[in-house]
Amino acid sequence: MIRLPGADGQLHAYEPRPEPAPSVARGPGRPDPGRQPPRTVFAAAHVVAAPYAAGPGAPAAVDWDATLAFRHHLWAHGLRVAEAMDTAQRGAGLDWPAAAALIRRSAAEARAVGGGLVCGVGTDHLAGPARTLHEVVAAYEQQLAVVEGAGADAVLLASRALAALARGADDYLWVYERVVRQAARPVVLHWLGPMFDPALHGYWGSADLDLAGETLLAVVAAHPGRIDGVKVSLLDADREVALRRRLPAGVRCYTGDDFHYPQLIAGDGHGHSDALLGVFDPLAPLAADAVRGLGDGPAGRQRFHALLEPTVPLARHLFAAPTQYYKTGVVLLAWLAGHQRDFVMLGGQHTARSLPHLARAYQLADTIGLFPDPALAQARMRHLLTGRGVPA
Repeated sequence: MIRLPGADGQLHAYEPRPEPAPSVARGPGRPDPGRQPPRTVFAAAHVVAAPYAAGPGAPAAVDWDATLAFRHHLWAHGLRVAEAMDTAQRGAGLDWPAAAALIRRSAAEARAVGGGLVCGVGTDHLAGPARTLHEVVAAYEQQLAVVEGAGADAVLLASRALAALARGADDYLWVYERVVRQAARPVVLHWLGPMFDPALHGYWGSADLDLAGETLLAVVAAHPGRIDGVKVSLLDADREVALRRRLPAGVRCYTGDDFHYPQLIAGDGHGHSDALLGVFDPLAPLAADAVRGLGDGPAGRQRFHALLEPTVPLARHLFAAPTQYYKTGVVLLAWLAGHQRDFVMLGGQHTARSLPHLARAYQLADTIGLFPDPALAQARMRHLLTGRGVPA
């Protein structure tokens, strides 16, 4: 039994489950190499900070061994990795020199094991606000060269610099026209809503999401064969479904909706979403097991929902407002699951959520059997609580 602090200021007894969920206990599955996966699924992966990483504003100090080992964990379960995305604290602790090193190292590891990989291309290395759209394009080009030079495919991340500079949809069309046409391989476009990053308010040229969506669709239509897909992170399932129904054939909609992912991935009579999700970082064993069976007719579809629907309360808790701090819960769960030695984050972001929030994340994750070693998770959670003054 462990006593967990609640949002009401009281301690509540909780009895952890003794065993992990079957999907977690079995360990990595063995995908059939002759069978086409029913969905293309990326887990956006976090980075492991070095144990004595400095606080805000300091250069990123990464524990490379643990960070790369976690990518191998995701690949072993049959998931692809989305590297150097916002889950990896891009623009919130992971600076561009560290991101570039991360991209090169992950690309080398991916080649070694045949793991799927896409990497974020942005403008976050700019020393200050961009003065012209040409500077934004040049910044994208510089990072695109690093990603493609490493042999990886690119996700064109939403740019704070562009959001601050653009005066309307035409500026977005101008920038993306120049960046997309230079990419050697098809790219993924990234629509990250302001709940994930307030600096991206009005992205695609309008705070009206209907108008913004039209601009995104115009970029896709202008570049046939050059867009692999669009990643939509708006936490609005109806809007995502409406958008994906208008995408040209062959252009994927990658859900980034960490609230409604089961229904969006399962799809409807008109299609489905593939996935590029931060929540699949902690949910990897359950998510991979669920998606593998999705192509097995009604029984596989039923099993998919049986595995993923119980994970939604945890996801909604992790991504609760202020949503941009969801990474704190993701890293907590990685530590509790034994994937890293310490609960520490770049820029000190392990302090961004309250102790009751972290305790609830632990309880929800344990309830669904997410920890390979529940006793270890309990011991580590108890250590965290006592270190912050909660009676044992």
